[in-house]
This record gives sequence, C-alpha cells and structure tokens, in this order.
Amino acid sequence: MLNFNQLRVFYHAAKNLNYTAAASELFITQPAVTAQMKAFEAYCNLKLFKKKGRNLFLTDEGRTLFEYAETILQYEKEIENVIEDMHKLKRGVLSLGTTKAYARYFMPLMLSTFHKNIPKIKIQLNEGRSLDMTYSLLDFKIEVVVVAKTVELAEVEYVPFSKEEMVVIVAPGHKLTKKKAVSFKDLAQQPFIMKESGSGTRKLVEQSFANANCEPNILMETSNTEFIKQLVQRGEGVSFLVREAIAVELKEKKLAEVPLMGPPIFLDVSIAYLKNQALSPPAKAFVDTLTKLKSENIDPMGISDLMIKILAQRRNSST
Repeated sequence: MLNFNQLRVFYHAAKNLNYTAAASELFITQPAVTAQMKAFEAYCNLKLFKKKGRNLFLTDEGRTLFEYAETILQYEKEIENVIEDMHKLKRGVLSLGTTKAYARYFMPLMLSTFHKNIPKIKIQLNEGRSLDMTYSLLDFKIEVVVVAKTVELAEVEYVPFSKEEMVVIVAPGHKLTKKKAVSFKDLAQQPFIMKESGSGTRKLVEQSFANANCEPNILMETSNTEFIKQLVQRGEGVSFLVREAIAVELKEKKLAEVPLMGPPIFLDVSIAYLKNQALSPPAKAFVDTLTKLKSENIDPMGISDLMIKILAQRRNSST
C-alpha cells in the first residue's frame, strides 16, 4: 500500500531537487528525507532521482510520479481548507425539523437572522407532525428538531424551549361565546375538529379531555391548520389551536375565542437532538442560538415573545 508520508517527502524533494530544502519545509532532518526516499524507491522498485555532483535530477519515472503527487497533495490542501471552513461555519448544512405552526410563524424570522449571521450555511427545513420529526432524528434524516414532546425516547435529548398557549376557537356568534367560560365537558357536547394523531396539539387536547373524564366528539381530524380554521369559521365545529396560529383571525373577528375554566393550558415545545451523537458545527450553532433566546424573565414564552426578542437582538446588532 502506498505510504502517503513517503509520497509527501518525495513531492518536496522533487519540487526542490534538494533533500536539505525538502527537510526544511517538512521540519524533519535531511537524513530522514534520505531514508524516506530510499524506502519509497524500494516500494516503487524504480529509480526516481539521479545525482550529478551536488545536483539532483528527476528520472522520467520521477517526473511522472511528481505530477501525480502534486495533484494528490493539492487535493489534500483543498480538503484541509474544507475542514477548516466547516469548523468556521463557512460551509455546511443545517438540517432542521419543526411543527407546521413553527415553520410558518417562527422559523422564517429565526432562520433569516441565523442566515444573516452565518450566511454560508445551507438550511434544510422540514415540517410535519411532532412525532414524525422526532423519529426523523433516529434515522439521521434531521439533526435538530423544535417540536412538542409527544413521545419519550431514551436516545433523544429534550431541552425545554417555549410554551404556546392553547385557545378554544368557535365561529363568531356561536352559542358558546355567550358563556363566560367553558369546561371540557361543555366542549365534549360539540362537534370537534381535531389535529392529526402524532401532533403535540392532539396529544395535549386528548389528555385534557381525559383529565376531565370525557371524550371529544371528533367530527374531523386533519394536519392542515388553515383548513381547521376555515371549518370553524363556517360553524362546522369547534377546535383547539395555539394562539399564534389564530391571532390574525381573532383580531379580524373571523374567529372567536372562548375562555376555558381553570388555568390556561400551554403546549410545551422543546429543542430535541440525539443524546450520543455529536452535533455538526451548524447544528450546534443553531442550538446555541435558540438556547440564548430562552429567558427566565419571560414565563411562559411563546412564539410572539421569541420573535420580539429576535427583532430586538437584530436592532441591537445593527446599531
């Protein structure tokens, strides 16, 4: 098998046509160069140098090998530069997964800020059910996800990130709007439009009904939040969504919020990644960025609070 250390010594010796100069460039002794060249010529079973007086010359075979050695070592330098670029975040891929709500309302601003600070990183954003995104970590399809915790996996590290307030929504003029507050037993009497199985919202809603010893009367289930809002707006049923997803419709009075009895209900969102796998430099930089957004002074902190903090940081960095 070719000894690349010997090939490197040969390249420097052939380039300089001088063993002493090669030794100086390689930070080794001249006898070490001589020994390596003897070993390399023995391996090749070829004479690579000829000597006349104090002058060194390449043989035809030596010139041929020098051209190949030059190409190989040029690639070696390029590889070293690529490795350095990856460490310095001048090259690489950030593979993310998140819920559809976060993909729509939070990630555009978050990723544009990340890209502004680290412009050379290519970003791949996947969206879907919290359950699917979490399992994608196990298949190495995605490196970091921002999702609701729907399943406990020993291989996955969950870092609490934010809390999203859940809101009961109905059509304007719905009879439930006449109540000061509703219970889950009240909601169980209504046709319910539910998020799909595997979503964090679905798991939280089902748990909330179970805690109240009742079950939802599911009319329809879908992964499409916009479709849910349209159905509710038309009076087809009631639903339970994160506040940020229906903030515009509430403001425009296309949907109505019905207060729940008892304390507010929040969907816990986490940053998740594999425990025993080192994060790539882009993924580590992204996780560090998200972690810095967390604040003990904002509790609970939802998408709106996060976006306010990001905008504030961008303003501070530009002044």
